[in-house]
Amino acid sequence: MSVSSNATTATSAPARRALPPLMALSDRAADRLRALYATAHAGQLLRIAVSTKGCSGHAYDMSFVEAAGPGDEIVTDKGVTVLVDRKATLFLIGTTMDYEVKQLESGFTFNNPNEKGRCGCGESFHV
Repeated sequence: MSVSSNATTATSAPARRALPPLMALSDRAADRLRALYATAHAGQLLRIAVSTKGCSGHAYDMSFVEAAGPGDEIVTDKGVTVLVDRKATLFLIGTTMDYEVKQLESGFTFNNPNEKGRCGCGESFHV
C-alpha cells in the first residue's frame, strides 16, 4: 500500500500576543492634559522623550509640538493623546504618567518600573 504525498500543509505564522501599552496616563494626568490641550496648548500635543543629563544619567524631557514627527510613537489613553520619542520607548515601557499637586509645586510625574534609582534631587534617573 502506498501513500500519496500530494497533500500540502499550510504553515502560518504563530499568533502574536498583544503588547502591553507603552505608557498609561493616570486620571489626573489625563484631566490636566485635556485642560492644557483646550487652553494654552490648543492644537498641540505633549511629546515625551528621555535625554541624557543629570547626575544619574537620564531625565524626562517634555515639550509641546504641533504634530507627530517621523520618530514619534502615538499613545492614546483615556481619550488623550501624547507622543513618545521612539528612542525613549525602551526606557518608558510600562510607565504611568501622573499629575501631582503639592503645597508648593505641581507637575507631571512618572512611575517607571524600569528605573533602578534616582539622583538625590530627583531630577534624573538610571535604568
